[in-house]
Amino acid sequence: MRRITLRVNGTAYTGEAEPRKTLADFIREDCGLTGTHLGCEHGVCGACTILMDGQTVRSCLMFAVQAEGAEMTTVEGLADGDRLHPIQQAYWDHHALQCGFCTPGFLMTTVEFLNDNPQPTEREIREALAGNLCRCTGYQNIVTAVAAAAHTLAAATGALRETGAAVPVSRATGVAAGPRKTRATRAAPHRARQTGKPSKRRSGPKR
Repeated sequence: MRRITLRVNGTAYTGEAEPRKTLADFIREDCGLTGTHLGCEHGVCGACTILMDGQTVRSCLMFAVQAEGAEMTTVEGLADGDRLHPIQQAYWDHHALQCGFCTPGFLMTTVEFLNDNPQPTEREIREALAGNLCRCTGYQNIVTAVAAAAHTLAAATGALRETGAAVPVSRATGVAAGPRKTRATRAAPHRARQTGKPSKRRSGPKR
């Protein structure tokens, strides 16, 4: 066992972790943040996607000990209190979820994607989401929601710049969450990184 401290959504979490314990398991079990879901546990479905230092990663493919010292954001870190992040709101408004199992992974992928490409085409949206699987929606509403979120974020950022107001960057996600936040400009891949497959497996998805 090794004692580790991970920073998730701006909070430090300390716990004991076996070398084989995945980051996804530590987030769910030790941090109590169960919004990160486990589906295939092979890095294929994308349900476990989180942000690590601003980039998407498959938390089922990383060991918890590998994440020490990194800044992580899970789906719980998107909303500002009771106010949904514009990306979350767009998914809600455009019926981009049904069972909701895959939604956290889609949301985190969308956050990074719109960071990198604030004015995407439909084709670019579909390519960005290709690494996340959904068994319910048929994807069209998800694509529509991402396009709507891009418009909302761009409008909020533009309005602030026109008035000369300060546009601080969200520390959690790097993208605008309304008139008080904006995106960070950086170059990073929008597909989740895969860092090696732990041997631990389960027989079914974990909500």
